[in-house]
Amino acid sequence: MGAYIAKRLLLMIPTLLGMMILTFAIVQFVPGGPIERIISKIQGTAVDATARIGGGQGGDAGRGADPGAFGSNSLAVKYRGAQGLDPEFIKKLEVQFGFDKPPVERFLLMMKNYLTFNFGDSYFRDKPVLDLMIEKMPVSISLGLWLLLITNFVSIPLGIRKAVKDGTHFDIWTSTVIIVGYAIPGFILAILLIVLFAGGSYFSVFPLRGLTSDNFADLSFFGKMMDYAWHLVLPLIAMGIGGFATTTLLTKNSFLDEIRKQYVITARAKGLTERRVLYGHVFRNAMLLVIAGFPGAFLGAFFTGSLLIENIFSLDGLGLLTYTAALNRDYPVFFANVYIAGLVGLFVALISDLIYTFVDPRIDFESRDL
Repeated sequence: MGAYIAKRLLLMIPTLLGMMILTFAIVQFVPGGPIERIISKIQGTAVDATARIGGGQGGDAGRGADPGAFGSNSLAVKYRGAQGLDPEFIKKLEVQFGFDKPPVERFLLMMKNYLTFNFGDSYFRDKPVLDLMIEKMPVSISLGLWLLLITNFVSIPLGIRKAVKDGTHFDIWTSTVIIVGYAIPGFILAILLIVLFAGGSYFSVFPLRGLTSDNFADLSFFGKMMDYAWHLVLPLIAMGIGGFATTTLLTKNSFLDEIRKQYVITARAKGLTERRVLYGHVFRNAMLLVIAGFPGAFLGAFFTGSLLIENIFSLDGLGLLTYTAALNRDYPVFFANVYIAGLVGLFVALISDLIYTFVDPRIDFESRDL
């Protein structure tokens, strides 16, 4: 097993590098960029980004430039909308953001810094990228981990029960509820929950935004726990409806497949109780497929799956941070999140394989070719 883990760790290097190369290459062809954002901010046409260059400096540059100073081959061609700005000012922006270097050199420098988790500073937030990610991480951890735990603690027992009661009224009506829930998009359900239970039009039972109330610091320990849990109810329901259905049906189908095998018939013929058959023999084999889905479920909930839900419930987590960074062309924030997501994903996949061997020691990854 030690050799297998070492091989997987070594394979993470080219995998992560290839992912970053592909992402970096795609970004090079995306129209717009941080300098264009700053130009539009100076000229009063910006929408989202808040430039690091102050309005006074940009205004002075704009007023001191000759509108006809840009020729057809000047910086105005490279940066559309830069007419009226001093070319020297644009060049200073290129140096400030590192765009005076060729793409290959910028990529190599970025990856060198990423080896030590030096992600630099955000272009538009005046804060180190690592500090921004740490600041947003508690929200994503709360949503991701609680969603994963609750989904599996409910879905797995329910899936087992449905397999045992296959074809009964219990199986039919629970399948109906699950399929209907799966068909409802999470963001639509989130809006519906707000309208019904968060003061939208009917009841004001749950809070509308954030993970804590304004008086959170003044509450007792138990009060803080209840306040925190109360804020999580609606976001977790909206996020978990799809994963809940997937895990439940996957568990049911896995158990059904195992229950019909010969070794289960033999175990029952020996007089073993149904509980012993299910949890002593079937569970270990049937849970392999469910365990295989843990890495994807974890990453989906932790990094990207909560994007729309974070936006709707005003939860400022990593998903919303990455999305905003992509829109505003805040490349340090965007690439850092892609890097961390890829790195965590590779490690979680390795952990998933190790859990395979723990659940079923007959599986030997070390003897397989990677």
